[in-house]
Amino acid sequence: MKRKLVYVSGYEILGLLIGTAVMTLLTGEPADTTGVLAIMITAVATSWNLAFNYLFEAWESRQRDRTRTVRRRILHALAFQMTLVCFLIPLIAWWLDRSLFEAFLLDLVFIAYIPVYTFAYNWTFDTIFEVPASAVNDVELHRQAAQRGD
Repeated sequence: MKRKLVYVSGYEILGLLIGTAVMTLLTGEPADTTGVLAIMITAVATSWNLAFNYLFEAWESRQRDRTRTVRRRILHALAFQMTLVCFLIPLIAWWLDRSLFEAFLLDLVFIAYIPVYTFAYNWTFDTIFEVPASAVNDVELHRQAAQRGD
């Protein structure tokens, strides 16, 4: 759980900063309006991120090969973003008083950017903090334990 909280906190704080700046540029709205929207988006994204990663790791732990390949990382990033937009487009439309279509157009930048951001953030995070047990094959776990002398 500690790993997940560090992961989500870093992911969302960096995302909040970038999101506020980008939304301000895209909408022409003042930063206080887009900043509040970014905080709401971050709250939704943080909640979904915790739930999504729990579900993804539960799925991942049941796979025969649990290695975090490039393909699996891409699947993770795309699935997270595509499910997140289902929550965010109505929120953006409501807050900015725009149509769902206009909100979708505003969100297109994030739809394209977030999977790349998620992929890069996850890769960097796993490099710094190592992958979780759900992403390590049993043979690899035994090898690591043997190296530690467990």
